[in-house]
Amino acid sequence: MYVKYRVQEMDTNDNRPYEMTIYFKEQVDGDWIAPTFVADQGRVYQGTLKLADNMAPLTGGSDVPNEMKTYISGYSGSLEWLDSFTTKSAPLSLTQQSWGKIASIGGGEISPRGTQQLSFAGAQDLCGADSCDATLVQWHKGVDSKVWIVNGFPFPVKAETYADVTTGEQPIQYAFELLETGTGQPEAPTSVEQAPTPPLSKKTPRGTYSIEIDWDPAEIQPGSTVAFGLAMTESNGFPLQRVNYDFTVKNASGNVVQELANQNAEFGTATHEVKFDSAGPMTVTVKLNSISGQSAGGGTFTESADFNIVVVPEFPISVAIVAGAVIGLLVLMMRARRTTSLGVLFGSRRQL
Repeated sequence: MYVKYRVQEMDTNDNRPYEMTIYFKEQVDGDWIAPTFVADQGRVYQGTLKLADNMAPLTGGSDVPNEMKTYISGYSGSLEWLDSFTTKSAPLSLTQQSWGKIASIGGGEISPRGTQQLSFAGAQDLCGADSCDATLVQWHKGVDSKVWIVNGFPFPVKAETYADVTTGEQPIQYAFELLETGTGQPEAPTSVEQAPTPPLSKKTPRGTYSIEIDWDPAEIQPGSTVAFGLAMTESNGFPLQRVNYDFTVKNASGNVVQELANQNAEFGTATHEVKFDSAGPMTVTVKLNSISGQSAGGGTFTESADFNIVVVPEFPISVAIVAGAVIGLLVLMMRARRTTSLGVLFGSRRQL
């Protein structure tokens, strides 16, 4: 069988959702050999996971590229999270009053809260209907976090959980939804380079601040110098005052294209120019160091945002020449066809 999920996890991919497809191909000595695909903003990574009988990734035997490893960590911190409380070797009942408590001060009780009809993208594949009977597992710490389980299915089918923070909005700890499931080998996702259009806006991990970037020209090509504009605000849209920040651009290999440290924006806005020498996906990172003289962030949270952009290759000259030749040939053919048709028409009239 295979499963396909949309996954979002706080410590993975800047908390941006990605899709993961796991194909349980075979079981060897009790472990699953599972070809796995990750699709993220048009990029596709593939490898083979070795999963223990409880679905935990095993270091020995797994074969995944470095670019994919962070997504596997996100899998462990989301789809596999409930294994910390109820395991295959020591399962807890779906009607049990408590599964334990969150390991933090004032941590909420994790407990099943009965069944309900749940709609999710993969319900038709799993239950043959638009919704399934699912058990809600819930706990409260500031807000309600929820995970839904369909009895007999190896993973939870949906989750909406939140991190524990002392200030600001509670960010997503992890969230996921089953998109597809079926038997046999799934079709591999297709890699498609997607070039986002400006402006782009994101909140920092705690939701305290919002960062927006814009750029001109909108279509970035190799050899071009691009003007980036920044707007940094409170979550309510009020401009930040006396911001100290870092502005960094890296390519897909992690190499620095531009790095500007300790920049200052008196009223939360700034512009920077970046020259791109090569095509491909890039990441723009804006990290807030201090605001009005006070340190931004703290603890495990960094008040920053990553933006994915793409430098698109120029239209190749050779392709343009071929395209021009084809267009020219089509024009000549149409002219010839038109001349022949008119000749026949007027020739017939002359004969009359």
